[in-house]
Amino acid sequence: MGEGSWAFEHVRGSAADLHGLDPLASPGGRRVAVLEVERPALVLGSTQPDDVADRAALGTAGVELVRRRSGGGAVLLVPGDSLWVDVVVPRDDPLWDDDVGRAARWLGRTWAAALGDLGLAATAHEGGVVRTRWSALVCFAGRAPGEVAVAGRKAVGVASRRSRVGARFQCGLGRSWDPAPLLDLLALEPRERAEGRHDLADAAIGVDRPPGEVVRALRRYLP
Repeated sequence: MGEGSWAFEHVRGSAADLHGLDPLASPGGRRVAVLEVERPALVLGSTQPDDVADRAALGTAGVELVRRRSGGGAVLLVPGDSLWVDVVVPRDDPLWDDDVGRAARWLGRTWAAALGDLGLAATAHEGGVVRTRWSALVCFAGRAPGEVAVAGRKAVGVASRRSRVGARFQCGLGRSWDPAPLLDLLALEPRERAEGRHDLADAAIGVDRPPGEVVRALRRYLP
């Protein structure tokens, strides 16, 4: 199978509207959606409490607060910097895996190959979940199966949700990495925020390539 086995779409809107889309609501084939946010948004994982966010800071910065249905820590989506790609695989597809720990490994290898095509020495994480002091709070502070690193720093985050219809893998990467803007929107004490900036400075890395170039590389390596 090649590119023709995947349906592609590009959707632009608010983070709330884009997270409200549910490709698992009804059966379908392999799908890839490039989702472009119109305004900045702090996106919490499905199990994070609302009070991890600083409402006053969000209001001052004009940042939307959204919750996604998949797990993991908080992510800051910024127009022009964040690339968000949803990959959907139906349950009866050869790429489906009943083992949650293995389910995203093929996707990680695909992302690693795509970034390699862009001149980045990328590796997919195929071990178990790697947790740190900050990973329950900040998505890019930890490592999960299928996520991708460049020079030992996380470059592509992957959060997933499964249903009787299939699996939705929500992939995110940025053109730059600076933990400060995200930490400034979380309900932290000044000391914790300063420690987070220090601890997370080298946790992740940006992929400074035009989004269209990254998506074209991903298309070339999709199974």
